[in-house]
Amino acid sequence: MEKCLLLGNGGREAVLAEQIAKGFELYSIMPYVNPSVKKEVEKSKGKYIIGNPFDKKLVKDFIQKENIEACVVSQDNLLQEGLIDLAKELGLKTFGPTSKGAKIEWSKSYALDIVNKLAPEMIIKNYEISNMEQLKKATEKYKNDNFVVKPEGLTGGKGVKVGGIHFKGKQEGFEYAKKCLNEDGKVIIQDKVEGREFTVMALTDGKNIVVTPTTFDYPYRFDEDKGPGTGGMGCLSFKNGLLPFLEQEDIDKCSKLIKDTIEYVNKDNLEFSGVIYGGFFKCKESIKFIEFNARFGDPEAINVLNSLETPFSEIMKKIWKQQLSKDNCKFKKNYTFTVYAVSPDYAIKNSEPCKFMVNTENIEKKGAKIYFASTKPIENNIYSSVGTSRLFAIHTSGNTLEEAKNKAYNAIENNIDTKLDYRKDIGTIYEH
Repeated sequence: MEKCLLLGNGGREAVLAEQIAKGFELYSIMPYVNPSVKKEVEKSKGKYIIGNPFDKKLVKDFIQKENIEACVVSQDNLLQEGLIDLAKELGLKTFGPTSKGAKIEWSKSYALDIVNKLAPEMIIKNYEISNMEQLKKATEKYKNDNFVVKPEGLTGGKGVKVGGIHFKGKQEGFEYAKKCLNEDGKVIIQDKVEGREFTVMALTDGKNIVVTPTTFDYPYRFDEDKGPGTGGMGCLSFKNGLLPFLEQEDIDKCSKLIKDTIEYVNKDNLEFSGVIYGGFFKCKESIKFIEFNARFGDPEAINVLNSLETPFSEIMKKIWKQQLSKDNCKFKKNYTFTVYAVSPDYAIKNSEPCKFMVNTENIEKKGAKIYFASTKPIENNIYSSVGTSRLFAIHTSGNTLEEAKNKAYNAIENNIDTKLDYRKDIGTIYEH
């Protein structure tokens, strides 16, 4: 059996580990023991080490020592730092873009420039700002806080701030934009538009794309979409692969932009294969582009990979041969549902690591899956948080949304520590 290295260890990597381990010996370099990744490594008879996945010498030595043949990376900053480039240099088969290919995520101005060339009608009016004079002029064009501030670089899904929601008043928006400008040397100011946000993800071999079921994410911290933006508190997908407010022609329009973008990025060399994530708004008059990610979303990956009918290991092999197609990459017709559990302080303030209880056995008995993220095991069903991110995701599927939703919340009840928090309203499709 081929040996595959997975780098990164969030909830997204937990589900990737599960999928990869079905067809490969799984290897991993983790900064701490992620219980889900560890379980899959051991199940596949692979190996993991605790270390820094950004340490290229460590990664190279591990690859060579263990004779690893393939590598999967789906974490934004690892892609930016060129871990796929390193794997390619060592002759490995790879899933994920090079640093140059991942630029569509780590440079928002680069992505906007591409979309402006390929589909200018999808661009929301924006200002690419690189000095204070430009920032003053741009914000002067707005009467109030009806604009959006987008940092140029990576922020783990938490950096974009919307006027009237994340900041109040023009001055507060200006101060945040100034902070982003000082940190990155660039910042984007964009018109605030009314619309329904959605995600289109596509698997790609660098030439062909296969669009996954469309997902609906819950990026706000509290019920009713209140509070600060987060890495995502939950996610769902529908049986028909669409969302209630979308038509197939909307997806087709987004798919065309995604395919054209892959072609543009790969025009000289194969810089991009793996998965591309497009964020979009459906506005009254048209579809508008928000952003690209050069990897699976989290929690979207949990929904999409669990809805696969074709084994993920087979899809990886088709990608390596540039033979990906709708015929060899199929999805189930079901509803998927994911809810994240977090510490009470998550996305509000930094907190000390906390110990908590999760009864994984009971959760699985209730027909749900658990994927650990910023969590390490202590003993039995006691775990500790690592850092300040999300702790673990509970995932279910069903023939109806109600079935999947009930299964998830029933699994959570009495099986997770009462000190933990989660949104109780995943499954409600809000309008903005």
